[in-house]
Formats: sequence, C-alpha cells, structure tokens
Amino acid sequence: MGMKFDRSVLIKLLLMQCLSVLSAAQDSDFFYLVHQVTDGTAMSEAQDFDFFYFVQQWPGSYCDTNQSCCYPTTGKPPSDFGIHGLWPNYKNGTYPSYCDPDYPFDESKISDLISSLQENWASLSCPSNNGSTFWAHEWEKHGTCSESVLDQHGYFEAALDLKSRVGLLQILQSAGINPDGGFYSLSSIRSAIRNGIGYTPGIECNVDEEGNSQLYQIYVCVDTSGSELIECPVFPNGKCKSSVEFPSF
Repeated sequence: MGMKFDRSVLIKLLLMQCLSVLSAAQDSDFFYLVHQVTDGTAMSEAQDFDFFYFVQQWPGSYCDTNQSCCYPTTGKPPSDFGIHGLWPNYKNGTYPSYCDPDYPFDESKISDLISSLQENWASLSCPSNNGSTFWAHEWEKHGTCSESVLDQHGYFEAALDLKSRVGLLQILQSAGINPDGGFYSLSSIRSAIRNGIGYTPGIECNVDEEGNSQLYQIYVCVDTSGSELIECPVFPNGKCKSSVEFPSF
C-alpha cells in the first residue's frame, strides 16, 4: 500500500508541474501569439484584405453629368483615363476603410510624385483645387488599409506604376473604340480590355445630362502586393446598359 501511495503522490506532483509549465506558457509567448492573431494587432505576414481594385476614370464622363466638373488649378488634365484609386477589397464584395486614423496623409512624403499625380490622378471636383484633398481622401480611406504592404509613398507609387502599365485609352482606340461621343457595345469594350491586359475588367457607367449610359470607370484587379494583375474575384455593380456612350473630353 505504501509503494502505491508514494507512486500516486509522485504522479500528482508531475502532473502539477506540467500544468504549471503550460500555464506559464499561456501567460507568455503562446498567449501573446494567440492574442495578436485574434485581435488583429500584429499579423505581419497576413493582410486584412484579399486583393486591390485599381480604378481608372474617364474624365469626359465625370464632367458630362448634371453636376458637371471643375478643372484643377493646374489646368485641364490630359484627355486620358485618370486614376481614381487603389482600393483594398474582400472577396465577398465588401471592403475595409479608414483603417488607421493615426497615419494621416502627409504630402511631404510624396513630394517627388506630385507632378505625376497632377497629370495622372487629377481631381475634377468643384471648386477647383490642386488635387491634395483628393489624394488625402484616397490614402486615409483606402491606403491606410494596406499600409502593412505599402507605406504612403509606396501606395501612390504603385498606383502610378499600374497606370503606366494599363494603358486603357490606347487599348480601346486600337480596337476602334474612341472617345468621340459615339455608342459602343459593353461587350466590345470588355473584350478589348481583356484582350489588351489579359484579364477581365469591371466596368462602371454613369448617366449624362440626357440620361444616356456612358463609360465611366474601369476596374482591374491586383494582388495584395499592389503589383501584379489578377482575375477579379468579384465585380462591382456597374449599372451599364448594353450600349454605352464614350464621350469626348
């Protein structure tokens, strides 16, 4: 009986030691890891979005509405698609926004990009402005949600690089689709862009003063690095008719 009792006590002591070790682990590294993963405060290897929409806008369609537009203080932008934004998105169609209020837009961080932004990412909102308010909005609403991948300079630089690689106007004109006020089938626009870049775009339309559906924005999808085009997991609701106008600018 004495030997069994001693062995039982020994087993209990060993079990208590094991529990103590596990408890200590939980209170330190293991608990820290679980806490960081579950509350999302430190996931350096993972991103809280699935892909980017890279969105370009036709200025003629922005201006040809009841609301109209105002040219920037730097003058009329080029007659070309301009950048609207680089937007982190989820595969279910939703998106994160305003992810880091502690990292506001700072124009001094992108001083070397300003001239390129004024040409390729111009604001057409009224009253006339130099674009900085537009860029600040895009960074604070969308850019901060990808800052684990792209800092502020990297975010704007990535968008400018994508713009130079995705030459939408040249692609459409090569397919005989010109900004001449004519009407073109939505399917022909989509096919021309797909053939030009190798991926199917999302297309968004708006309405001109006469109520005509017109080509407004083109969405292409980009991986979470902000550099490689991919097939879109989901498309925006484009509200386009089967035939759309491509207004001049």
